[in-house]
Amino acid sequence: MGERDHHYRVSEWTEGDRPRERLRDRGAGNLHDAELLAILLRVGSRGESSVALAQRLLARYGGLEGLANVPFSELSGLSGMGLAKTAQVLAGLELGRRVSGKVRPFRPEIRSARDVYDILGSRLRDERRESFWALLLDQRHRLQNAVRISEGSLSMTLVHPREAFNPAVRDSAAAVLFVHNHPSGDPEPSSDDWALTQRLRECGELLGIRVLDHVVLGDHAWVSLEERGAFRSGKT
Repeated sequence: MGERDHHYRVSEWTEGDRPRERLRDRGAGNLHDAELLAILLRVGSRGESSVALAQRLLARYGGLEGLANVPFSELSGLSGMGLAKTAQVLAGLELGRRVSGKVRPFRPEIRSARDVYDILGSRLRDERRESFWALLLDQRHRLQNAVRISEGSLSMTLVHPREAFNPAVRDSAAAVLFVHNHPSGDPEPSSDDWALTQRLRECGELLGIRVLDHVVLGDHAWVSLEERGAFRSGKT
């Protein structure tokens, strides 16, 4: 069996472990550095997946910034690398560096449920299934990222607190704001929406992550459960 046959290709992974499919389904912003780097590498080395190779490189050089400054000759000489992989990685990192120098990310400050509607309303208005989102915010309540947590049936979305808070924990968000849509167009919260809001608020308190609101979006309309009193002490 040749050396090529020993490479762990992304296409050979199980569906849940493939970074390319995760990027397609959840967006590049929701992948870890090692997963993005694994996509650039394409294949691993003998007995080592591309993600494991990526993790080894990041650990060796202290992250992406350190890796971007490694000389070509040094990186290409490492086990599992070579000319092609080194060129792919350094080219990808250089593109990212050039983009970051030219693009100033827009980070709107979220002050009200109307701001939430302006961010997600047009995206969710025509969806025929409920989808549940987390808006990750910094200390000044500026948007860091918008992450789709789950997608449900026409009438309900199944949301587990572990999945709901995972992006906020991973990205060290100072606060989080939850959002979901009602395909019917009527944003009036259901009893399930109230119960979920209470559970998310309690989990946020345990994790030390402020839950600012749970907003339900409809057709050119929205309801803030915080404004309805869901976050008042003793409210159930």
